[in-house]
Amino acid sequence: MLDDKSTDIAATEQASESSTSPETSRTDPCAIVIFGAGGDLTKRLLVPALYNLSRTNVLPENLALIGVDLADETVEAWRDHLYEMLQSFVKNGAAEFDINQIDTAAWKRLADRMSYVQGDLTKPELYEKLRGALAAAEKTHGTQGNAIFYLAVDGRLFCTIVEQLDKADLVTEEDNGEHRFWRRVVVEKPFGFSLDSARQLNVRLLRILREDQIFRIDHFLGKDTVQSIMAFRFANGLFEPIWNRDRIDHVQITVAETVGVEQRGKFYEATGALRDMVPNHVFTLLSMVAMEPPTGFDADAIRSKKAELFAAMPSVQPELAVRGQYGAGTVLGKPVKAYRDEPDVAPDSNVETYVAMKLKIDNWRWAGVPFYFRTGKHLSRRNTEIAIRFKPAPYGTFHGTPVDALPPNWLVLRIAPDEGISLQFEVKRRGSEVDLAAVKMDFRYDDWFPREANVGYETLINDVMMGDSTLFMSADMVEAAWRIVQPVLDAWAAEKAPFPDYASGSDGPAAADTLLARDGQRAWRPVHPKAERKS
Repeated sequence: MLDDKSTDIAATEQASESSTSPETSRTDPCAIVIFGAGGDLTKRLLVPALYNLSRTNVLPENLALIGVDLADETVEAWRDHLYEMLQSFVKNGAAEFDINQIDTAAWKRLADRMSYVQGDLTKPELYEKLRGALAAAEKTHGTQGNAIFYLAVDGRLFCTIVEQLDKADLVTEEDNGEHRFWRRVVVEKPFGFSLDSARQLNVRLLRILREDQIFRIDHFLGKDTVQSIMAFRFANGLFEPIWNRDRIDHVQITVAETVGVEQRGKFYEATGALRDMVPNHVFTLLSMVAMEPPTGFDADAIRSKKAELFAAMPSVQPELAVRGQYGAGTVLGKPVKAYRDEPDVAPDSNVETYVAMKLKIDNWRWAGVPFYFRTGKHLSRRNTEIAIRFKPAPYGTFHGTPVDALPPNWLVLRIAPDEGISLQFEVKRRGSEVDLAAVKMDFRYDDWFPREANVGYETLINDVMMGDSTLFMSADMVEAAWRIVQPVLDAWAAEKAPFPDYASGSDGPAAADTLLARDGQRAWRPVHPKAERKS
């Protein structure tokens, strides 16, 4: 007889098998057009995600993949470059694939549907060629006129591409004689570089497209552990009643990376850690943990609750924000150089690679509960987590015992890399004395569920094909996110910072510790989970 855990796993595997069957999961026929076909995003994430979807039989049978780029190469050369990148992932044992060799049948299904269009993304001639490629795809692969235009390019080209698509009449949805075909546009982050630019971008796109045609993508929401936050909160009667200002002291959100800027110096010099991470990734995690319960799990219900949350957040004052830039140091046992010594970075750069902030939410649930977040590069360990600290119990019960003070209870939602959930609480040690110890109940996804190949884009790409915008930001959410951080951006632009101010391999600048310390006895949890103090 199976125990509860084995029964759950068996049920999970059965559900997984049924969810990937061609009869139940495949979406409408369509063509996926990737602008920026030769870029890192396409090679490292988009095509690997499509390959994973091919492996699990989720892609529609009638699919075409059209690459668009300035580089003058053949479809064979483009396909070979993509395959070489995929081979390198598999050879290096990337956990996102969980295989030791390429599934040649799955790759062939994808590769046979590839074509390539070369041209300048700003010129009308390219879009006439694209029109021909879409017509050919419809004839050869039966895409039925449906198309996704994925803008895997610099944000400054978003409006140009959409306006050229409009002039070429490629985003108009209409009947083709048999059915009404659809056209959708996927926009990568960052969505704008400030509140004004985000507003202008929304205005220009919405002159051409309907809101339900625009998918503003953030791959963080493609992670199972992020999506599971809502299930954890709203599917368990145990936690939601204490998810409020009466029981919670504060919340810490950490998105720590060990990597530096690598070869992205030009991008990072124009962007920085705040623009790159906060209005999208960090606020994604914040919205999942702080939003009110939705009336349902449809796109409108969830997005409206997230929008309400952002509307309740006042703009951050500069004194509640800390920035930093990494210097030379040692990360994971290897010496690394300072940010200012990276390729394509100015020797006197004033760009931050670390951000910490204190956020407030002025609503009934969260009034008075601070939300602290930090994100940075070249930190001591890779770690993304949401840590909820509950208010301590009164000390009176243990007055006169060896217990000096009661440690706080922590609920930690680990997003990556060690996905899971832990709860820290106090128990009495064995023995005649009343002596307490902090212990943990720890759930790890890998202990319960089989690992699935996932680079973070699979669910989101599939949602775009289905037209489900639940996991995507709306125009008002984007503008609200920029409004919250805009005063900090303005203040930092006007002043020179004493950079670098933290060593690579550390937990960040000392000023981030001060941000919490001045609120009383609060302190950051260690970036490295194994460094936590044990009572």
